[in-house]
Amino acid sequence: MDLDRYFRRIGFDGDAKPDLATLTRLHRLHLEAIPYENLDVQLGRPVGFDIEAIFDKLVLSRRGGWCYEMNGLFAWALERIGFRPIRMAGGVLRERLGDRTVGGHLVLCVHLDRAYLADVGFGDGLIEPVPITPGPIQQRFLGFTLAQLDDGWWRFQNHPQGGATSFDFQIAEASPAVLAERCQWLQSSPDSGFVQNAVCQRFSRDALLVLRGRVLKAIRAEGTQQMVIGNLADYRETLRTVFGIEVDVTPFWDRISARHEEWLRAQKHVASGG
Repeated sequence: MDLDRYFRRIGFDGDAKPDLATLTRLHRLHLEAIPYENLDVQLGRPVGFDIEAIFDKLVLSRRGGWCYEMNGLFAWALERIGFRPIRMAGGVLRERLGDRTVGGHLVLCVHLDRAYLADVGFGDGLIEPVPITPGPIQQRFLGFTLAQLDDGWWRFQNHPQGGATSFDFQIAEASPAVLAERCQWLQSSPDSGFVQNAVCQRFSRDALLVLRGRVLKAIRAEGTQQMVIGNLADYRETLRTVFGIEVDVTPFWDRISARHEEWLRAQKHVASGG
């Protein structure tokens, strides 16, 4: 649990201070170095909140993680520097699915001159922290929106090509029990998208790279390129070269391939007007 090792992992050098410049740079570098991924869920490996296990996985083993791990590690690093992050319980698609989604996303608030939303765990969301104030947000080639709702919640609206369209949050410390319950459901329920498919996402300097099942997309300012991964060997190589992940994915390759074929059949059905 060495802060310098985390800094080396994300490529941060210089003096780390509890200020906006440090927060912004750490946020951006974390997203460019550590991928968002749910491969442990696909492999049936329990995923939890133990910060030492998260540090070992994301820093020492150079893996990625999902929101509980990504923002968990980020919050730990911020606290070591002198920030005081608030761990908030977000609800992905709460606007459509209701309060049962609350706790399905761990997201951070950092108070400096004002409250800032910090989130390295959404996968394809913010690149840098933003003030928690209503209005449009433009970061590189992606556009987001923050809105304050009538019920006291805030809503983060993702960019149009995002995997999830939105999440809601309140500026309050999350209940660990609520986070733990949703974390368990997301990694165990057959209705969970994290159980149904493998996902890896990472920001580069000029692109958002998204691998969902066997489809790899590179989203850039000039447009989106998409390709289908043809076989297991190519899938492994994509994980290694694009996302920096080396893990045995053989146990779930057949499952995500079958899901890909189901998706293709559904697309053909829609295209034929069925």
